[in-house]
Amino acid sequence: MNAEKTPETAAEQPKKKVDFPLLDAIKTPADLRALPLEDLPYLAEEIRQEIIHVVSNTGGHLGASLGVVELTIALHYVFNTPEDRLIWDVGHQCYAHKLLTGRKDRFAGLRQAGGLSGFTKRSESEYDPFGAGHSSTSISAAVGMAAARDMLYRKNNVISVIGDGSMSAGMAFEALNNAGSKNSRLVVVLNDNDMSIARPVGALSHHLSHLISSKPYMTLRQVALDMASRLPQFVKETALKAERHAKGFVTGGTLFEEMGFYYVGPIDGHSFDQLIPILTNIRDAKEDYPILVHVVTHKGKGYEPAEKWPSKYHGVTGFDIETGEFQPKKCTRPTFTQVFSDTIVTLAKKDKKIAAITAAMPAGTGLDAFAEKFPDRFFDVGIAEQHAVTFAAGLACEGIRPFVALYSSFLQRAYDQVLHDVALQKLPVRFAIDRAGFVGEDGATHHGAFDLAMLCPIPNMIVMAPSDQAELQRMLATMAQIDDAPSAVRYPRGAGVLPDMPDCYDPLEIGRGRIVREGNRAAILSLGTRLDACLNAADMLALEGVSATVADARFAKPFDTELLRELVEGHQALAVVEEGVQGGFGASVMTWLANNGLLEKTKVRFLTMPDAFIEQAGMERQYELAGLNARAIADAVAAMVK
Repeated sequence: MNAEKTPETAAEQPKKKVDFPLLDAIKTPADLRALPLEDLPYLAEEIRQEIIHVVSNTGGHLGASLGVVELTIALHYVFNTPEDRLIWDVGHQCYAHKLLTGRKDRFAGLRQAGGLSGFTKRSESEYDPFGAGHSSTSISAAVGMAAARDMLYRKNNVISVIGDGSMSAGMAFEALNNAGSKNSRLVVVLNDNDMSIARPVGALSHHLSHLISSKPYMTLRQVALDMASRLPQFVKETALKAERHAKGFVTGGTLFEEMGFYYVGPIDGHSFDQLIPILTNIRDAKEDYPILVHVVTHKGKGYEPAEKWPSKYHGVTGFDIETGEFQPKKCTRPTFTQVFSDTIVTLAKKDKKIAAITAAMPAGTGLDAFAEKFPDRFFDVGIAEQHAVTFAAGLACEGIRPFVALYSSFLQRAYDQVLHDVALQKLPVRFAIDRAGFVGEDGATHHGAFDLAMLCPIPNMIVMAPSDQAELQRMLATMAQIDDAPSAVRYPRGAGVLPDMPDCYDPLEIGRGRIVREGNRAAILSLGTRLDACLNAADMLALEGVSATVADARFAKPFDTELLRELVEGHQALAVVEEGVQGGFGASVMTWLANNGLLEKTKVRFLTMPDAFIEQAGMERQYELAGLNARAIADAVAAMVK
């Protein structure tokens, strides 16, 4: 750190135009640390403009990244990264971090095929010590890194940056509880961008935060604690409670102090005059105990539309910078999320026992409309998927018909609850699994690749996958009537093939598929929205003289064994297509065929996602890489029959 610099010289906002680009000269954080403090506000402005410009073209997580620009600069300015480990929770707010760590030249390719990931990624940079994509993991990882540092007798700092939303998850509190019991240096920066924890930030709290982070105060407090430990127990407890109450009264840190953390804050996360000296004090402290720094930031800072509508600009597609308006949708067909939203509202109007639960994703799952119509039957439990599932199980025990709407990749976090708390007790909890299959630019952390492999082996579970939006509507109506078993429907991101929605809510017969096209030489059995690609593959095969039957399984569990037997016995070859990893629907089909002596009757090929993590790219490119586009399906069938 540059000891000769005076923190008080840092301006809160740029007061003059900078005649040269600061960001272009920063190749590593070492270049950043060479800047005088008074230049940091100008750098912050350049970084904001770069983020806005790139994300307006590529899409991405805008609001969160704009909100932590000053905090990111301050952390790299004070701490010696990458030797000091800086861990970003979720990682969706790491755009400024990427710009400061040697990735500016590649930043225009953010979230694009072959470009930068939209999250932190170990293989991308040494400045990303831990990859992320799901929330609430950073403190656990930081505790592990701090323990490893101590085992190896190193002296580096370990810093976790976690948002107040992520802090609501159980995993974060498990990590806090573990860290608070250890005498080990660890810094947790709580990025509070919703004012959900903080009292208003003002001059008094700034002064106190600066004071309590200083070495004299920290040393004096440790002396006092050591003295208290020698006093009778009741005197010690009284003294500690008084100290925590007095400090918590003005800072709100009582909870974290009780968990064993030294609390500093709240401080203004957009003020270098506050951030730099306080982080410097914390960096230079010699005491070995965990510290929590409570920083208040404003989501979308510096871009008026994102500040005004933080939820809308959390994750964005392309937009016009001047107006803030999003680019017109290229596809006007109904999305699966919209169909789920409309259907669940329609069903709930007829059935007052229907309730809806989500984990901090009301807009993303389409449940915001349900929340507006039926606020007493809507439950957003925060980033707590495990709790969401068992909470729904409790509702089901009392005769409520709960629908739990989660992204596929987030359902993974509640697998034990699905198995133990729902399926084992045969409770009729209904799972609406959004973002199943490939998700495009969000990449490997968010692909819905594993839900079929997770759910199909679970006893009592009914699993469906629609081929189009109308099928989703009927499947939701089917689930609303299932009162003796858990059920799930998985559907993808984006629009389906139908241009308009029919008004049909007729329930399906459980476990029955359908023939969509008749052929006589080969058969293709599709589960889910790859049906359209399978039909296109059949067209390609017809041009090659191969007549193909195409069937829609509809149900992954229980699946239609009569239909499967018909396809095997009446065709030379069978291709089973699913947008999930090996071990899901296809594995169940293979087992049934083997157990019933049908594998000898025809050639069978299973087309699934590969045994690999597919990186960010357009979805059509991902289908091509996975061998799940029409051409690949046709080639696989042709190879079997020829």
